Amino acid sequence: MFKIQTLNKIDTEGLKLLPLDQYEIASDIPAPDAIVLRSFNMHDMELPSSVKAVARAGAGVNNIPLEKCTEKGIVVFNTPGANANGVKELVIAGLLMASRDITDAVMWAKTLSDKGEEVPSLIEKGKNNFAGQEIQGKTLAVVGLGAIGVLVANAAHAMGMKVIGYDPYMSVKQALLLSNQVKFVKGIQSLLSQADYITLNIPLTPETKGYINKEKFGMMRTGVRILNFARGGLVDLDALSEAIDSGKVARYVTDFPNEKTLQMKNVISIPHLGASTKESETNCAIMAVNQVKDFLEDGNIKNSVNFPEAQMDRNGGVRILIANQNIPNMVSQISSVLASEGLNIDNMLNKKHENIAFNIIDVAQPGVDESLESKLKAIKGVFMVRIIPA
Repeated sequence: MFKIQTLNKIDTEGLKLLPLDQYEIASDIPAPDAIVLRSFNMHDMELPSSVKAVARAGAGVNNIPLEKCTEKGIVVFNTPGANANGVKELVIAGLLMASRDITDAVMWAKTLSDKGEEVPSLIEKGKNNFAGQEIQGKTLAVVGLGAIGVLVANAAHAMGMKVIGYDPYMSVKQALLLSNQVKFVKGIQSLLSQADYITLNIPLTPETKGYINKEKFGMMRTGVRILNFARGGLVDLDALSEAIDSGKVARYVTDFPNEKTLQMKNVISIPHLGASTKESETNCAIMAVNQVKDFLEDGNIKNSVNFPEAQMDRNGGVRILIANQNIPNMVSQISSVLASEGLNIDNMLNKKHENIAFNIIDVAQPGVDESLESKLKAIKGVFMVRIIPA
């Protein structure tokens, strides 16, 4: 029986994929085998030694202590692309809100609620204060062409915009999904200097924190409109405030408001609604649960942010999972231990991610000696061993 701890409310369409005769699911459960969460902050949480996997029903994992998890041999999963359409649709809404002064106009209209029959004439007199511009024919710069960025780029092109994109790490999969009408730009300065609108679709990492800063604002056109539905920390808010005051930035739309952005003029603050759709929550839950289930039952890894992707069909025997430092002579040492136990390797997969190697080993024997796990852990550089029975 596997134990699953949920740190947030997880969509039932995902949880029902876990058979009740094999899984126990609760928000407060002792010695969980896996944790499934959404936005819960795990950084101050004590991780039980029983935890083998953590799955974030969403793309960002900044609420998960990745380094600590890796040290403990805990595989961390996310769900890239599962909420992409929900975020894309809100980015498009943000694009329109940045162009037409819809939010201020709606708020102003509400102030006329006590004016009775005067309302129509007052509306006609005041509407010119909220004139905007159309997006057709304007240039949208898409920074980051992952699952969301590609959808946004294609949708904006379909709405009549000129779309240019920048992503030095773009995958072949996403490149094939990108419209051939989207112009790919190799340098960030070239991208920013052409844009009437800029949308950020990159993860927040130590390298991208404050990515849009004073220097990059200097590369932009006067009157640019910026959309940030990725992560709040991507934009240097002090530099943004200066850029708004100078007129360099006409509008900033963010899905990650804080005290500073709420006090800034010309900022539209949306309360983190990007993935807040029923469809997104369901898709993320299903993907997260399936990934955890596959790992717990068969040791396969897909969409991990700290371990290599590793998937191998089972042969019916015992499966041995080993994570170790990516250093020479590890496979031979592992093979020697198995040989000393009289175990014949039926199939083996060795995958690497940065300084981590992950091994899936199938042996034909229906059972193994209980001491095997400790013997494998005794190999210098091995930090995780799991044995999955036949």
